[in-house]
Amino acid sequence: MNTQENKESILKWKDVSVHSYVKMVMIAVPFFMLFEKQIYGNMLHRWMTDSSWSHGFLIPLFSLYFLNQHKKDILSVETKPAYSGWFIIAASLGVFILNVVQIKIGTLFAVLIIPTLIGVVVLMAGYRMLRYTWLPIMFLFFAIPIPDRIYKAITIPMRILAAQIASGLLSLVKDIETTSRGVVIDVVYKGQAAETSLDVAEACSGMRLLMAFVALGVAMAYLHKRHWFQRIVLLACTVPIAILCNVVRVTVTGFIYILIAPKYAQGIYHDVLGMLMLPLAFGLYGLLAWFMSSLFVEESEMKEPVEEIIISRKKKDSCDE
Repeated sequence: MNTQENKESILKWKDVSVHSYVKMVMIAVPFFMLFEKQIYGNMLHRWMTDSSWSHGFLIPLFSLYFLNQHKKDILSVETKPAYSGWFIIAASLGVFILNVVQIKIGTLFAVLIIPTLIGVVVLMAGYRMLRYTWLPIMFLFFAIPIPDRIYKAITIPMRILAAQIASGLLSLVKDIETTSRGVVIDVVYKGQAAETSLDVAEACSGMRLLMAFVALGVAMAYLHKRHWFQRIVLLACTVPIAILCNVVRVTVTGFIYILIAPKYAQGIYHDVLGMLMLPLAFGLYGLLAWFMSSLFVEESEMKEPVEEIIISRKKKDSCDE
């Protein structure tokens, strides 16, 4: 038993047979040829030109890291190729062709990468392998840019919400009166109206922070061994934490604009303040994770001290005899 465990503990990627790597290459080549336009033409271009999706470069790296975390399980699992993988691949390709001919939704091409990868895994290694690879594959979804129409439909309510809350917080300060009109905040300071109103721009919607933070929040919940309930709570809290941090950003920007100088609320200063929100979000997330870990104690952790007390008492009783 110990020999088997030691053997599994030293498994490395180089232990995979050459035959397996050849099969991977044979499948990877047509896969990339099929999705070349979506991967290189659309996604990479969007990652490089749109700062809201610059985190896309990190997503595949995180997926590879997740796979490496389960290296021992992946390399030691008994592979049983399932021919149902052909059905998954065929269904994905069917939707791909239908999208070319009829539906014509650009984002759908990129989304189809995920079920196609799942079908390849099932076909080559079976559902046992999918048990350890499904999350790294699904995690790639965070790298797929959503359509501009949907993106703007989400950002506008977030901008309005940030403007309303920030307006209320700014009005709590003496000599400052604010009124929100949609995504605009009108400011009156010491009885004098500001020359220009504060506009919660699209960059201040918090969507960029939300997407990056939710992706990294999923990674953190996955990497740390936690109870499933804790993981669900942590994942659910990523959205309100991201929104809260964006409200803080808009509010602080408003104070800087009113009390210091408008130039310090624009340009590079504005961008730096936005970057500071990510560590703030992770600080709040880490605090919540610590609270959850302290609130719920695993049963196995409780048994250990009890067992130690019982053993120590037995030893004491034997010494007394």
